[in-house]
Amino acid sequence: MKHIAVIGAGVTGITTAYSLLKRGYTVTVFDRQRYAGMETSFANGGQLSASNAEVWTSWATILKGIKWMTKKDAPLLVNPKPSWHKYSWMVEFMAQIPNYHRNTVQTVRMAIASRRILDEMAEAEGIDFHREPRGILHVYRDKHSFDGAAQVNALLAEGGLDRVAVTPEEMRALEPSLTGDFYGGFFTASDYTGDIHAFTRGLADACARLGATFHYDTAVHRLHHAGAGVEVMWEPAVSQPGRAPEQVLRADGVVICAGVASRRFARQLGDRVNIYPVKGYSITVPLADEASRQGAPWVSLLDDGAKIVSSRFRDRLRVAGTAEFNGYNLDISASRIRPLLEWTRTMFPAIDTSAAVPWAGLRPMLPSMLPRVGPGRQPGVFYNTGHGHLGWTLCAATAEAVAESVVAGLGDGGVNEGNRAAAMSAPVPRQAAE
Repeated sequence: MKHIAVIGAGVTGITTAYSLLKRGYTVTVFDRQRYAGMETSFANGGQLSASNAEVWTSWATILKGIKWMTKKDAPLLVNPKPSWHKYSWMVEFMAQIPNYHRNTVQTVRMAIASRRILDEMAEAEGIDFHREPRGILHVYRDKHSFDGAAQVNALLAEGGLDRVAVTPEEMRALEPSLTGDFYGGFFTASDYTGDIHAFTRGLADACARLGATFHYDTAVHRLHHAGAGVEVMWEPAVSQPGRAPEQVLRADGVVICAGVASRRFARQLGDRVNIYPVKGYSITVPLADEASRQGAPWVSLLDDGAKIVSSRFRDRLRVAGTAEFNGYNLDISASRIRPLLEWTRTMFPAIDTSAAVPWAGLRPMLPSMLPRVGPGRQPGVFYNTGHGHLGWTLCAATAEAVAESVVAGLGDGGVNEGNRAAAMSAPVPRQAAE
């Protein structure tokens, strides 16, 4: 059987490993953390949201970014400190504006396919990830923003999504705990929420049962293309008695699913994958008392004006948002957490936020806003990375797509025909010029 190394044990790495295992490959997964799903797949907003598939590459985003540059608590924040990577990335981002329509429609199609595939994975392996199939409600406070959302709706419909306009009265019927004055909203019944960390850990356990080898607490120093395969040079990130300081794994192929670290690994293999780390924040609020549980929403929300989302996982409420261009920086800023707390207190005043747990993660974002999925320049090198703010939404479809790419490049390892059929129905993202 052919042996594939997967670099990264976040949700994209674990879904990729699972898709490869189901096709009969021997799989080894490397991750620098002690467990699966400990970085960007740990505490995101929780939405599996085809309704949030609009790419950011528009002049509206640019103008909002300029307007918000002087506000520390703005939804979009750019550190003006000079950085060649940051500003060259932004130039490429602006060059993608003409592809806004095409890329949005493509993302919607991927998101719809991914929901189905992810549900099949969870059902097959019995994973409880606190799935709440109650839909996602986008809320708007004025006519201008609502009308803008109506224009986006045409693109979502072109991609196959049914998202319907709702009145303030209908919004409160969908979510009785909602407070405040709204002009209107849009509701997507087919979208849902779930705990990304619970899913990733559950699927990692399933991969282990299927025979995957995991190297956690591992520092992968270098990837080297070696003729008929790829060498992974690694050592334990934490010193362990009796372990050699550096080891080499020789595999028939490698799939890079390393989030913001993918850019470095791609460079070692002769590819350019121009990922920039865009920081997002969240708070997780335990609903420890009856008033908090009764006052918290069950329907997932996206407040488009504040760029904040909420998802409920039984006795917890996750509130997430903001985008920060500040390099490889995981510091948790009080000025970025404060808007999440204030939004929660304003929208749902009965919730006790005193024990809220803050978190920050780095979204791996490409200028096109589409993930890089498929082969690299060298034989046996593949990528499934760069999902930006939609990693949870797109991961299952791109995992199937990259697994099919491995089959096409290296031959299958005893492919499961049911999985191949699922993969062939999942749209593969177009690759933007880099």
